[in-house]
Amino acid sequence: MEPGAGFRAREAESQLQEAVRLKVQGNGRYREGRYRDAIGQYHRALLLLRGLDPDVTTPMESFGAARVTLNPQQEEMLRGTQVDCYNNLAACLLRRQPVCFARVREYSVKALQWQPGSVKALYRAGVATLELGDPETALQYLSQASRGQPNDPNVKKHIEIAEERMSKNLQKEKALYRGMFN
Repeated sequence: MEPGAGFRAREAESQLQEAVRLKVQGNGRYREGRYRDAIGQYHRALLLLRGLDPDVTTPMESFGAARVTLNPQQEEMLRGTQVDCYNNLAACLLRRQPVCFARVREYSVKALQWQPGSVKALYRAGVATLELGDPETALQYLSQASRGQPNDPNVKKHIEIAEERMSKNLQKEKALYRGMFN
C-alpha cells in the first residue's frame, strides 16, 4: 500500500458523507420552499464530489498527486448523490422565477448520464426542452418518462403540449412552402 493511501481513503469517505449531509440539508430547504438555499447546498455537495469523481481530472493530478480509488460501494454513493443533486437542482430551478430552462435541461441531462431511466430527470428535461422551443426532442424525453409513469397527469399534459406545438410547426412549414411554390 502506498504511503498516505489509508488517510486518502478515510478522507474520501468523509467527503462522501459530507456531500450526503449537504444533499439532505438541501432537501429540507426545498421542502421549506427555500429554493435558493437548497440550490446552494446541492452545489456545495457537487463540489465535494467533483474531487472524488474518477471521470474528472483535477489540477493536482498534473503535478503527480495520487487520486483516491473508490470502492464499488463508494462509487455507487458518489453517483447516486450526484444524480440526486442534479435532479434536485433542476426541481429547484423550475420553482424559481424566471425559470432558466437551459440550466434545468443541463442538470437533467447530467442526471440522465448516470441514470438514463430516471423518470424525474426525463420529465424535467422534456419540460425544459419544450420551453426552449424543441418539441420533437421534448416529446422523446416525455415519452420515455411516460413509460416509467404511464398515469402521471403532468407527463401526459406536457406530451399533449409538445404534440400541439409540433402540429403548429408543421402547419407553419406547410404554409411557408405553399407560398414558395404557388
